[in-house]
Amino acid sequence: MPRRSDLHSICVIGSGPIVIGQACEFDYAGCQALKVLREDGFRTVVVNSNPATIMTDPGFADATYLEPLDLEGVSSVLDRERPGALLPTLGGQTALNLAVELAEAGVLDALGVELIGAPVEVIRRAEDRELFREAVRGVGLQVPESRIVTSLAQLEGVALPAVVRPAFTLGGHGGGFAATAVELRARVERGLQESPIGQVLVEESVRGWDEFELEVVRDRVDNVVVVCSIENLDPMGVHTGDSVTVAPQMTLADEEYQQLRDAAIAVVRAVGVECGGSNIQFARSRETGELRVIELNPRVSRSSALASKATGFPIARVAAKLAVGYTLDEIPNDLTGTTPASFEPTLDYVVVKFPRFAFEKFPGADPTLGTQMKSVGESMGIGRTFREAYRKARAGLEGEPHFHPEGLHPWFARELAALEEPDGPLVFRRVDSVAGEVEARSNYFYSTRGEQDEAPPTGDTPRVVILGSGPNRIGQGIEFDYCCVHAAQSFRALGYEAVMVNCNPETVSTDYDTSDRLYFEPLLEEHVLAVLEREQADGVVIQFGGQTPLKLARAIEQAGHPIMGTPFAAIDLAEDREAFARLTDGLGVRVPEWGIAETAAEAVAVARRIGYPVLARPSYVLGGRAMRVCYEDGHVAAALAETVGPVLLDRFVDHAVELDVDALCDGQETHVAAIMQHVEEAGVHSGDSSCVLPPVSLPPARGAEAAEAVRRIAPALGVVGLVNVQLAVADDGVYVLEANPRASRTVPFASKAIGLNLVDAACRLMAGARLADLDLSGGQSPGHASVKAAVFPFGRFPGSDPVLGPEMRSTGEVMATAADFPTAFAKAERAAGRPLPTAGTAFLSVRDADKPAIVPVALALAGLGFELLATSGTARQLATAGIAVGHVEKGAAIVDRIRTGRCDLVINTPQGSGARGDGYRIREAALTARIPCITTLSGAAAAVQAIADAGDEGARSLQERLSA
Repeated sequence: MPRRSDLHSICVIGSGPIVIGQACEFDYAGCQALKVLREDGFRTVVVNSNPATIMTDPGFADATYLEPLDLEGVSSVLDRERPGALLPTLGGQTALNLAVELAEAGVLDALGVELIGAPVEVIRRAEDRELFREAVRGVGLQVPESRIVTSLAQLEGVALPAVVRPAFTLGGHGGGFAATAVELRARVERGLQESPIGQVLVEESVRGWDEFELEVVRDRVDNVVVVCSIENLDPMGVHTGDSVTVAPQMTLADEEYQQLRDAAIAVVRAVGVECGGSNIQFARSRETGELRVIELNPRVSRSSALASKATGFPIARVAAKLAVGYTLDEIPNDLTGTTPASFEPTLDYVVVKFPRFAFEKFPGADPTLGTQMKSVGESMGIGRTFREAYRKARAGLEGEPHFHPEGLHPWFARELAALEEPDGPLVFRRVDSVAGEVEARSNYFYSTRGEQDEAPPTGDTPRVVILGSGPNRIGQGIEFDYCCVHAAQSFRALGYEAVMVNCNPETVSTDYDTSDRLYFEPLLEEHVLAVLEREQADGVVIQFGGQTPLKLARAIEQAGHPIMGTPFAAIDLAEDREAFARLTDGLGVRVPEWGIAETAAEAVAVARRIGYPVLARPSYVLGGRAMRVCYEDGHVAAALAETVGPVLLDRFVDHAVELDVDALCDGQETHVAAIMQHVEEAGVHSGDSSCVLPPVSLPPARGAEAAEAVRRIAPALGVVGLVNVQLAVADDGVYVLEANPRASRTVPFASKAIGLNLVDAACRLMAGARLADLDLSGGQSPGHASVKAAVFPFGRFPGSDPVLGPEMRSTGEVMATAADFPTAFAKAERAAGRPLPTAGTAFLSVRDADKPAIVPVALALAGLGFELLATSGTARQLATAGIAVGHVEKGAAIVDRIRTGRCDLVINTPQGSGARGDGYRIREAALTARIPCITTLSGAAAAVQAIADAGDEGARSLQERLSA
């Protein structure tokens, strides 16, 4: 059957900012869908709030909207564009929930927009526990028994063991497992107290059962394909996103696997998913073989991305074509080039996925794994055996794995006990999705040992090898995948073959058609050098993958492979804090006073010479790891105790405005492309600070001084390509804080704000062009303001203080553009899930040093009609200034008020360096109650300005804004 001819335009909803549980796998899915829909002649509209994604680039859709993913934001886009259909199954849970909300609000009917991919009744049947239970039981299968409880009296007859899940709590507060009646009563009693609506779900426990997932695709004529089976090494009780998983499943006999397969197909049919991919999770008792259906996601998922990369079957691409009317037998599998999508993948290799965690970023948080996902990324390994794939996936983490499983299946236990060191040279095999049964033309490779090398590269076309960024982590995320994908596109356009190396299954860079050849390998010296030896490339591209490729630069150069663009010497110079400070001294560029120390005594002496506060940091850091602001000798000694090797101490430029500058350099000339002003004052990591482009309060003379500093530093370092420089603007001038001779996390945001593809320009410079040869007509437009705001995972880590500092803790970001800063800032906060209140009660409690500066903020809030509450010291300061303010005691009274929603805004700046006092409890209560909590004065000032002056601006596409 041909595609539907009655549809002409389709809107795709993205998943918003990267958060734990919803990451760049949905950028991968969205990009696949947009490509295939445009190939089929549809006009495409995309709405998403994440600037770091590739799908929000103006070239991927006909109309691109960077708008908040809420009812108001998406409705305004649909009203303006009037697409024929809305496709929500590629944007994670966010998009699915929005689709239901739009339907229930009557928006889709009013605008004549059809929901495709998953009708509302199918979404409800999958998401509503009662409807899902009915559907599953209707085909003779079971789900875990559960009941909703609002009092202890309702526990009669509950089977043990059980799982207690309080409603509407963050991070699983108050929940857990109960093995006895006494434990159950205690858990439920606590859960009822923790739940803001006094409700818990008590569910049959299947903890310890084996967990399996199947990726299933079904079309509207009932063709069904099981794309991939996945087995969790961690039994039930650990979220599948936090589990080590393997594909295909390893421990079931064929008859047992066929039982799962039949069950999955039955559930898909019962729920009614008929035009797309679904992920179905099962619990299976190892002893009895009993099955429980845990859930079905009627959309592509993180596991779908893993399954796509594991098998080479492009689930999102196929799902998009099914949604517009095709059937599976009509869709070609582009990876093989010889089979249709109705041909089930066959694997002659094994794939293992390892989760990556960031507990070190959240001191005080519980690192125990449970039913709430906590991992920030994942690494995938491919090998001919389970052991080989496991080793490669673990190695790809670039860090110590957090894997202490209980109840391992005996087969896995035996395999892990025999992880001998591999033997023999690395060779490369092809992922062909058909296990060699039929001819395939795959360009997708993995390394193994002891076999024959397959399909080595041929031809005389010049080629570049691009090194990716590995698993997502805090400090190195989707923005570097954006850069790598654009690098591949740009070099291909310049006539090169682009070869990609990466081990992240979620990304667009590891899609089979992003590059000419893809190597799914750990970004480690042995594996990368083996690829380079095989490819004999004309250049190796390391400046787009974050810090990970930079660590390999020395080994790459020593092995005789040419690095394109900025050489290793420049990278080393910029990363060595002491050497960089000497360079800036010679250039006449000011940096804060500094010193190097190796012992606590030396560090205290340096700090006293410089003068407190000081910033302590090791060389070669990522995401501000182990950086801290020290206010006294004890803080300095503690900082030294937490690091290994020499530590740089430099004067902390207090009460300064921080700038991020992205620039292009050809080795001689420098083009300053974007100057971004941080909303939070210096001392908050640049990745955690909101920023605005163009700067809103930077005096022209200071802006010129900052630009001149960048123009001196970039060629002196030897930069060829991109460079990011961070500066602090104080009363006495401009100070350079650091320079990164590589792409930075701000590149996607800056590119979209100014309308200039910075990665493409950098690639042209790396290929030999001069700045004078490039069209750099894009620039900071005075016609609009763009704001980037960070999104934090504090809700996943109860016990960790949600306060901002020099160590990065955000997982993602959103972008908003408007005619002025207040409107853009208010929209960005809405997109980040922190809508600013326009009325109500504001609670203020600030440290002594901030008390004078809180007065104008409080005055503005009072003028806007807010009722003010403050603790004693802050209240006295405000009363002295003639501001009406209510007094509330620290401790239980204010915490209870916040927790019960009787505050609408909290402004609380922390005392000292992370003490666990009243401030922490206030911030935690605000987080739990989902009340905006601002922990910096500059952030509070920006919020008040936005509340006062934000306009009501309708949606405009990125293409319109950049052409205005």
